Amino acid sequence: MDALTDVLAHIRSSGALLGQTLANPPWSAAFEEQASLSLVTMLRGDAWILDGSDRHPLNPHDIAVVVGPGPFTVTSDPEATPTPLYIQTATGLCLDAAGNPAESIALGTRTCGTHQDAQHAMLTGSFTASGRVAERLLNALPRVLIVPREAHRTPTLQLMEAEILREEPGQQAILDRLLDLVLAGALRDWFSLPGAKSPGWYHATSDPVVGPALAAIHENPEHPWTIELLAREAHVSRATLARRFSELLGQPPMSYLTGWRLCMAADLLEREDMTVESVARDVGYSSAYALSTAFQREYGIRPSQHRQGLKPRA
Repeated sequence: MDALTDVLAHIRSSGALLGQTLANPPWSAAFEEQASLSLVTMLRGDAWILDGSDRHPLNPHDIAVVVGPGPFTVTSDPEATPTPLYIQTATGLCLDAAGNPAESIALGTRTCGTHQDAQHAMLTGSFTASGRVAERLLNALPRVLIVPREAHRTPTLQLMEAEILREEPGQQAILDRLLDLVLAGALRDWFSLPGAKSPGWYHATSDPVVGPALAAIHENPEHPWTIELLAREAHVSRATLARRFSELLGQPPMSYLTGWRLCMAADLLEREDMTVESVARDVGYSSAYALSTAFQREYGIRPSQHRQGLKPRA
């Protein structure tokens, strides 16, 4: 298992707020749903993402990912600033500019706007993600990233566009999974763009020295790894692995392993069906006491306090 796969396994859509907007320019839509990640693409027409004072152009079939819960606007004309066609709220409701349900612009299931043959068509989806594992990805991304159409390497967007027009049993489950695929493909394509500031663990995955050790950590984090055992996985000396690992990820292999285990532990502790002892075993600690010691050293609180809802330090 590679690091990106492991991280994305903790960020999945469920009952995703996914829909399309049809309108003639000038138009705008405001997004205040406080999603962890929002996906925006224009199926027809050009648009702009307005995030505070920042403007991001969006050409047809470019895929934009907006990171974080802050509000943003998508508009056909950043100079005209028309009244929002609707405001997408955290509850999933679409309201008009006066705060009333925007029922007048409902054109069908998951479709809103002025009329079906409008000049512009926008597709949007959102994710809610929480936990320390998800933060490893979210903290590595810019507020807005855009993958140009020509950089797409997987035709998942076309599949989602076709599915959203169907109203058949199982549609929500299919759309959830397709949205997962579009996000995964967009992130992978963006990480591969020249100049993209991708996290060290992403590039390290394909490194001939670090890659095998990193895969071993993510495949079996509970294994009693040592620097010697990880070096064997990579078929190099301990010194070579330690040097290359630090060059690419900015920390030694065992420090990375500890950090990953504790991220997993923090998320598992939020599950009511797992005891601290079982969480400790699942992430590679010999006992609840050993996990508690490491957890408190890393986050400043005990596992039991984290479970009670106290926030660990950043």
